[in-house]
Order: sequence, then structure tokens, then C-alpha cells
Amino acid sequence: MRVHKWMMIGLLLLSLLSDQATLTIISDKSICKISSDQRLADCRGRLLAEVPVKDLPPSLEEVDLSHNALQVIHHDAFSHLYRLRVLQLQYNNISLIEDDAFRFNPLLEYLDVFNNSLRAIPTEALKPASRLRILRMSNNFYTEATLDNIFASFTHLKELSFGGPFIQSLKKGDFQALQKIPLDTFAIKTASSLQNYEPGCLKVIQTKNMWFDVALDQKPDILPVMLGDLANKTFAVLRFRNLFEFKYYSGEMNIFQGLADIKTHQLIFYRGKFNEHLLRMALINIQVSPIRGLGLLFIDFARSPTFVDSGVGSSVTALALDDLVLWDISNPDILRFDWRFTWFSKVRRLSIKNVNFNFVPCDAWDEMGMIEVLDVSNNRLQDHYLYNRRCQYSGAMTSLHSFNCSTNELSSLSDIASLTTEFWKLKVLDLSYNQLGSKEGACTWKSNITRMILHHNNFVSSTLSCLPTTVQYLDLSFCNLDLVDMDYFKQATNLKELLLSGNKIKFIPSGWSNPALLSLALDGNSFGLISMSSFKNMPSLSRLKAGNNPYHCTCDLHAFIQETTAKGKVNITDWPDNYRCYHPEAWLNTVVANFFPGRIACDIRLVIVISVVTTTVVVLAVMVLCYVFNVPWYAKATYQILRAKYRAHKEGEGVLQTYAYHAFISYSHSDADWVRDKLLPCLENSEPPYNLCIHERDFLPGKWIIDNIIENMENSRKVIFVLSRNFVNSEWCNYELYFANQRAIGKTFNDVILVVKEPIEPNSLPNKYCKLKKMLSTKTYLEWPHEAKHQVFFWAQLKSVLGKPSIPRDRASSTRSPHSEVNVSVVELPLEEGIPAEIIPVADRGGEALPEVLER
Repeated sequence: MRVHKWMMIGLLLLSLLSDQATLTIISDKSICKISSDQRLADCRGRLLAEVPVKDLPPSLEEVDLSHNALQVIHHDAFSHLYRLRVLQLQYNNISLIEDDAFRFNPLLEYLDVFNNSLRAIPTEALKPASRLRILRMSNNFYTEATLDNIFASFTHLKELSFGGPFIQSLKKGDFQALQKIPLDTFAIKTASSLQNYEPGCLKVIQTKNMWFDVALDQKPDILPVMLGDLANKTFAVLRFRNLFEFKYYSGEMNIFQGLADIKTHQLIFYRGKFNEHLLRMALINIQVSPIRGLGLLFIDFARSPTFVDSGVGSSVTALALDDLVLWDISNPDILRFDWRFTWFSKVRRLSIKNVNFNFVPCDAWDEMGMIEVLDVSNNRLQDHYLYNRRCQYSGAMTSLHSFNCSTNELSSLSDIASLTTEFWKLKVLDLSYNQLGSKEGACTWKSNITRMILHHNNFVSSTLSCLPTTVQYLDLSFCNLDLVDMDYFKQATNLKELLLSGNKIKFIPSGWSNPALLSLALDGNSFGLISMSSFKNMPSLSRLKAGNNPYHCTCDLHAFIQETTAKGKVNITDWPDNYRCYHPEAWLNTVVANFFPGRIACDIRLVIVISVVTTTVVVLAVMVLCYVFNVPWYAKATYQILRAKYRAHKEGEGVLQTYAYHAFISYSHSDADWVRDKLLPCLENSEPPYNLCIHERDFLPGKWIIDNIIENMENSRKVIFVLSRNFVNSEWCNYELYFANQRAIGKTFNDVILVVKEPIEPNSLPNKYCKLKKMLSTKTYLEWPHEAKHQVFFWAQLKSVLGKPSIPRDRASSTRSPHSEVNVSVVELPLEEGIPAEIIPVADRGGEALPEVLER
């Protein structure tokens, strides 16, 4: 049956190994949390009653099953975890570990079964674990402390904790198996159950750190025997936990007499009850021992009711220690041991934390003359209790270079400055977690302070003027600062590291100058703009922390990040995760590293180049267009029209409601003979005659030519253009054609009559004649025939276009010679029904279609 069982286990292992390559995803319903690389399994605190074998992939190297309800570790619980190195089983209810539980875990180095229900050391189960380095199995229900010889094979073992509250006896041979194993830490626990200790039990132990969890309330005489076994041994730390757990020692026996023979750097009393009598006994022995460090941690201290101050002096005056640590002690009276402070007189580093003292007597400062580091953090000190104006501080604390007053109730920087005036060697001052915020008077500091820690106070900007200007390191984080006091920083020329994290600074001054500054922290503030100009006066800056600010993602920010990351001169320590856009809304919560506004939008030089080039191209294009379409000429003509309109308005001339002429004739001076000899006689001598306007005869002398043209053209119902090559070359004809064009806007050119005196090729006309070109290609025009027989038809066509004239009775007898003086007559012309231009025969155009030209 046993062979069959092992065969089944072997087959299970092979199956698991073959499935390992395909096991890549752990179900979300899995009891344990498996790391992505499947090397770590976290199963702690799941109320497991047994090991979840199916949830543990064979690739695991570390398994945490602590804080569960395991009772038995079966032989096959970890048989498939052949790579297992770390196994944590502490805080369960394990009472049995089967013999073969770790047979298939040859790489196991760390095993923790602390605080379980084991009644015996699982020696057989531990046999395969020959590579163990850390074995923690204390606080179990062992009744014996004897270690099996198998422990002699644990040559890699460095830390061993063992024991429990039911061990009553420690015998001489209990730890014989460890005599050749050099440990880093050995811890033995018996609590208050120890009744017997055989001398020589601990002599075989070789360790750097010796920890005792042995309560001697019932058998205090055991302690000198145990210390005797440690004589001439050297330890880094010798620690006693709960030396007296339930009652204060009041015996007369010197139970610490063996300390003088132990070479230990540090002696720690952790928890337990200490009265003044026991403390005095310990200190008297320590001051004649090689011990250089003493720690009293979480001690329940009480005054001894039998102590009487004889006034002779303290019994402890030669306690020479490098470190004295007093932490979390119930009664602050421990500081004033036997009502004096002489036990501080030869201490170099003193730490008093959470002792709840709130008053420093004057004589305490006198006794602490050798202290170099003083830590009184996490107490209840107030300004007038720490700095008593009735005390004499001259010559006090002459060796102090580091002073920690953090987490107290201090509120006045000026009092602190006054206190430290005599501290000639003070360099480091920690005032964090106080209530500092106002200077309340002048602040005079010694020039020796180089490091100032002030985070978590409630400063205003003006308070900075009360700080020492000699500092090289300044921590003003979380002080509710809303702006940077430039006056102070101009004076703090030695500043190399500045922390302003977690404030409310709204902007970074552009003129901020600190030539020596190497490191700057501005994260967690309220500014949104940052650029290269912000730090241009900080040439030595090499580290910057400025994340978690409401950044405005602009070109300045992009340029700053790009230049900073590219050059590498300044290392942005929290880049890129803590940099996100707050504005504009489109970029809200976008990682600044993903903000790319584009080169054209941000490169001002490129923008200028593009703008100049674009402007130049546009100007050139406009100039070309003006040249092609003769825009200057049109502008000049428009200007003349506006001037004429303006003059007419100034002279009070209103718009005529009737026409004075049937037609205005526009012609070139070279064609004047044809107009006088042909056109005028034919029309003005007809029955009834036409009233025509020509510039040679009808323009008003002394009036502006442009005004004459516009006024007479507007007083004529029709405009006749006598077209010829000379017309095209005439400047005034050009104006008349343009004015007729302006006059005809909205009238589809029905009042314009084109008479082609000599053939004109439309394509040969200049570009400024775009309207004329279009009219020649789209409007009916009359062509003067040179044959006399065709001229009769020409005159009939022209009169038909002009319509039949009708002259009022008061002008019926009026006649005018072609060469008479100016005599303008106003003629009311009726709206006769003339023949539409579309039905008049069009002169022969030579069969060539004239091009269409867009109107301008």
C-alpha cells in the first residue's frame, strides 16, 4: 500500500509538471492571489482550514498562508512545489506537521510557524530542509526545549527563534546541536513559566543577536546565572522582553551583576515593568560594563515608594553611552531618575520619543553638555516649557549639532531662535509637525545652522523672513504657503536643496534666483505654468520634482519638458507619471508626456518665418492681380466718382428726377469729326429731334471734368459709346466707360448702346476692359457700315434702340446749333416702348465667338 501511495504521488507530480507549460491564467475565483510571473502566492487571512493545493501552481517560490485556520500540514500539501523557498505559516492553529511534509521542497530556506499549536518540534519534517536559513518556531505549545541532532546539519541557518509559554526548564544540553553553527539571531521564549535553568545551557550558543523573551517574576535569581553563561561573549544586541511581566522587582539581589562581563554594543529592555529601584540597579551595572547603547522601549515605569532623596547626589554619574533611547514609556518621571539628570551627562545621542513630557527643568540643560544629537520628538512640549526665560543657557549644549523637536506643540520661531543662540555647533534643526506660523518678534540665528526641517506647519509667506539664511537644506513642505518670498531666497545664497511640496503656491516667480540650488521639489502645489524662464537664474539645478500640479498644457510646458529631458541637465525625478494636464478641458487628465501640440504651433521662429513668407506671397499675389486686372485704374476711377458725389452733396445738388438728354455720347477726340458730321446731324435733325450730350458742346465750363461726365451721364437716358481703336487708347473714354458700368449696375446694361465705328478684336483689348469684352460677346452692338447703301439701315437701327423722342411743348420750338454755346434743357422723357435689343440684327462678328469674361 505504501509503494502504491508513492507511485500515485509520482504520477501526480508528472501530471502537474506537464501541465505547467500550459498554465498561464489563474481563475478570478481562486482563493489565493498569484503573481503575474506565478512565483508568489498570497493566501493570508482567508480563513483556510487546509492548504489549497489546487490553487498553487508548481512554479511557486514563495507561499504565504499566515493568519488562517490551518490545523494540520499533510505530507502532500506542498509536494508539487519543488521550487518552494519561502513558506509562511505563522498565526494558524497548526498542531501537527506530518513527517514528509517538506520532502519535495529541497530548496526551502525560510520557514515560519510562529504562534501555532505545535506540542513538539517537527524534527522529522525538518530533515529534508537542510538549506534552511531562517527558522521561526517560537510561541508554540512545547513543553521541552531540547533540539534534536538534526539541527547540527542546518549549516546555513542564520536565524532561529524557539520556545513557548509552557517551557518550564532549560537544561544544559538543550542547544548542544547548535554549538558549531554561527547564528545571526537566536531567540528563546519561556515567558513566565520558567522554573529551572541549568548553568551552561546558553554557553554553546554563537550568535550576534541574543533575544530573551523570559519573564522572571517568579524566579528573578535565574537572571544572574543566564548572564554568567554569556560572559566574555560579544553581541551586537542583547534584548530582554518582558523581563518582569506582571509585577515590579523589589528584591535586594543585584540581578544585573553579570552585565559587566558581557561585550554587547546595545542592550534593550522591551516591554515589561520597571520601577526606579530596578532601573537604578541596571544603570549601576551598565556604567561599569562595555555596553555603549541602552534602549528602554514600551516600558511601564513607576516611582519606587521607598526611595528617599538624601541630597547627597545621584548614584549614576558615569553612564558613558553612545546612544540612550527612551521610547513609548508610560511615565515621564523616568527622565528625572532619582530626581536628577546626571545619567544624561555622558550620553552622546539621546532620543526621548512619546514619553509625554512637557517641561524641561533648567538643570537638565546643564547636565546634557556632551550630547551631540538630541531627539525629543512626539511629546507635548510648548514654547515656554522648552525655552524658559528664567534659565541660563550660556555654555549649555556646546556639543549639540542635531536637534529634533518635531511633533510637539511649538508655535514661536523667535523662541526657538533664542533657545539655540548658545548652541554653537548646531547644524540640523527639525521643527516639523508643530504649530509654527508666526515669528512673534525678531529672530536671531547663529550662522552654523545648515539644515532646517519645517514641513507640516502653518506658515505664511512673511514667516520666511524669520528663518536662518545660512541653511543649505530647507524643507517647507506642507506648510500652506501660497507664494514664494523672494526677499528671503535672495538672502539664502547657500541653499542647495529646497522642498516646497504640498503647498498652495500659485505661480513660480520668473526672477527667482538661487545660484547654488541643486535640488528643488515643487510637487503638489497649485501652479499651472512652468517654463525654462522659471529656472533660468538657477544654473546649478540638477534635480527637479514638480508633479501633481494643475498644469496648463501649453507650448511653454511642452518646450520645457522637451528641452529638460533632451539635454538631461535637470533630472525630473517624478516624470512622467505625476504630470497630467488640467487645462484646457480637451486635454484634462492627459499625461503630459502624451501632449504634442505640434512644431508649427510652438516654434515661434518657425511661425515668424511662415508668417513672413505667407505675407510676402499674398502681397505679391495681390500685386500681380492688381496688375493683371488694372485695379489701380479702377480704384482711381472709383475715387473720382466718390469725390464727385461728395462735391455734389456739399453743393446741395439733388438727384434729378427727369432726364435732360436722350443720350450721352462717349467718343475719342480722334472720332470727333465722325460724331459731329455723321452722328449728331442724323439724330438731332430728325423729326422730332433727339437731344444729345457731347463733351465739346454741353459740358459746363469751370466745372470739374469728372463732375461734368458723371452729372451729364446721369441726366441721360442712354449712353452711346463710339468704339474704335482710338477709344480704347483714350483715358477719358476709359473713365466714361467705367462710370457707365457703375451707373448700369442692377440694370443689365439696357441703357448702354455700343456703336463700333471700326472693327475691334475683343481679345486685343486690355484686361481693364473686362466689362467691355463681356458686352461685346453677350450684348447686341451696332457696327458702322462703310458702304453708303447700308448706312440707312444703320440709322434706322440706332433710332430704334434710342426710341422715338418726345419733346415737351415748352421746348418744341427750341433748336440748337451743333456749335452753339452751352444751353442745357431739361427734357422729361416718357417711358416709351422701344424695340428690345435682343431682336435687333447683330452685326457680323466674323463667325468668331468672343470669350466670356467674369465680371469684377
